[in-house]
Amino acid sequence: MGIVGQQPVSERLVDALKRLEYRGYDSAGVATIDGGALDRRRAEGKIVNLEARLREQPLAGAIGIGHTRWATHGAPTERNAHPHFTDGVAVVHNGIIENFAELKDELSEAGAEFESETDTEAVAQLLARFRRDGFGRREAMFATLRRLKGAYALAVLYEDDPFTIMAARNGPPLAIGHGEGEMFLGSDAIALAPFTNEITYLVDGDWAIIDKTGAQIFDIDGNVAARPREVFANVAFPVDKGNHRHFMEKEIYEQPEVISHALSHYINFVDHRVLPVSDAIDFAKVPSLAISACGTAYLAGLIGKYWFERYARLPVEIDVASEFRYREIPLSPQSAALFISQSGETADTLASLRYCKEHGLKIGAVVNTRESTIARESDAVFPILAGPEIGVASTKAFTCQLAVLAALAVAAGRARGTVSEQEEQALVRSLAEMPRLMGQVLNSIQPKIEFLSRELSKCRDVLYLGRGTSFPLAMEGALKLKEISYIHAEGYAAGELKHGPIALIDENMPVIVIAPHDRFFDKTVSNMQEVAARGGRIILITDGKGAAASKLDTMHTIVLPNVDEIIAPMIFSLPVQLLAYHTAVFMGTDVDQPRNLAKSVTVE
Repeated sequence: MGIVGQQPVSERLVDALKRLEYRGYDSAGVATIDGGALDRRRAEGKIVNLEARLREQPLAGAIGIGHTRWATHGAPTERNAHPHFTDGVAVVHNGIIENFAELKDELSEAGAEFESETDTEAVAQLLARFRRDGFGRREAMFATLRRLKGAYALAVLYEDDPFTIMAARNGPPLAIGHGEGEMFLGSDAIALAPFTNEITYLVDGDWAIIDKTGAQIFDIDGNVAARPREVFANVAFPVDKGNHRHFMEKEIYEQPEVISHALSHYINFVDHRVLPVSDAIDFAKVPSLAISACGTAYLAGLIGKYWFERYARLPVEIDVASEFRYREIPLSPQSAALFISQSGETADTLASLRYCKEHGLKIGAVVNTRESTIARESDAVFPILAGPEIGVASTKAFTCQLAVLAALAVAAGRARGTVSEQEEQALVRSLAEMPRLMGQVLNSIQPKIEFLSRELSKCRDVLYLGRGTSFPLAMEGALKLKEISYIHAEGYAAGELKHGPIALIDENMPVIVIAPHDRFFDKTVSNMQEVAARGGRIILITDGKGAAASKLDTMHTIVLPNVDEIIAPMIFSLPVQLLAYHTAVFMGTDVDQPRNLAKSVTVE
């Protein structure tokens, strides 16, 4: 975060950083220039520690930069916290400088003394060296950028220029906010929200000189670049928990509302038809589809694969983005690709998108942020309309991604003639019922979930099983549990039980089986019997029909409404999310900001 203003900025910098806490961090700091001198305050841990430091030692100054650090190079200590100072230069940085070791060796041989273990300090040292060599501020910035390899969003203060912030972007997002008599810089529009709704997004390779009257933007070659101002419509979203204990709980309970908003963008609730989705991707002519994403978004993509192949008869190639572009997949320019990312800035997903663009594919983005880099570089944008998601462990973004993918699969099936008009209307009716059913589930299952979560909180390992679309949901359940409770959990295809995981089953192992009464139910029951025969503690998540048909003794059975197959993943995700949430609450972990995790992963 950066502010060039007319009044003291340290308090506003800290308030803006609080709005970025959801991204994940382990230290924080701010720096200002006052009376011609740089000064800073840094603290290990949460922003409250930085606030305490500032109460003891306030910072004056009408220009400043701030940062929350997620440790990559060097432990999360105050010494490694940003901003980094070197000979009148202050730097904050998101990303990874891949050639920092080479730069550090070069600079150390020239007499530089490094105070931290970070890659970022190499940037500050390089800037300072160019200044000592007689470069002006602008020339030093440009020369430094030409030496850097890797991903970076940078904000720089020069002690001898108390009126200007310099910024640069190559990978991680960076936006300039336009005010009246003051200017702002932030890695997320949410951080800029209290100050302005007029934003200019830098593109990769851009760097900028910002003072209180405006910004000059240059491209990678140093040429003046014209970037548009945009009005950010969601800028006024409040970032608070309301009456909930945690953002995650709030976002779980927001799902009926946000799913309704998302669906209204894709289906006609009156005629029960899918709406035209995009002229850029003609699903009727696409021979195959590639899908790539990371983490929870990847698991949403796996469920989407089932839908596209079943309803649209469209072959789907899918992989996690960190592997996708390195597999050298043979891609046809006639095909299309979908990239799923809540933030729209995920580095691996963005790299995979660019790989597909180079091969001539049409690109679709399933994102929550329409102004994001992934959205801007796509031919078609399919917004999930979940609103800001603050909890690091994704909940409402996941189900909104699923809702959008389901609508797109039905639209693709209709376009390809594999879904009849009557089938389309039946599928859309099911989708339209989803918000009501989600509300019904959320209002009824919490007491049982809390009781069960207390028992899960005593366990060291948990196994999740499912078939069909319930298999990716089993992986998502395991991911949620380990993300926020730190209990080891694994999600498996139920049919794979005998191929290894059954060796883990004993009387201490809870096995959570996600089994709606669908085409796969009888086979899943057979797997449950194998677990029961070995003393495993079965927790069955099913519907009314499944509960009546299972005939098995279980540790617990969570019964949901009978629902159509296309909406089962969204409905069954609710108890999975709540189990993880309440287990983490009983264990006393930091639910919204779990250790070692970041909300938006903008480096590889």
